[in-house]
Amino acid sequence: MPCLLAFLAIFFPRLVIVLVFLFSTYLGDAYDTAIWPLLGFIFLPLTTLAYAFGINSVGSIQGIYLVLVVLAVLVDLGSLGGGARTRQVRR
Repeated sequence: MPCLLAFLAIFFPRLVIVLVFLFSTYLGDAYDTAIWPLLGFIFLPLTTLAYAFGINSVGSIQGIYLVLVVLAVLVDLGSLGGGARTRQVRR
């Protein structure tokens, strides 16, 4: 089941956040308040999942988990920027 969620997270990160929130305490263990996962759901969903994975795995973001979070930020920001570029080309 975790492999299926990891695969789904690549294509549908918001769906995975909702499923993880409803059926486990994974996000609650990683974040102190509910505002950060909510903001992550809206703005940077893949980064939210990567950060929760790093915190739940080793307790802090360091080493390979830091690389994972940075890559997630770049993918999230790239997907946001790609939409702006597409709108600009259509004009």
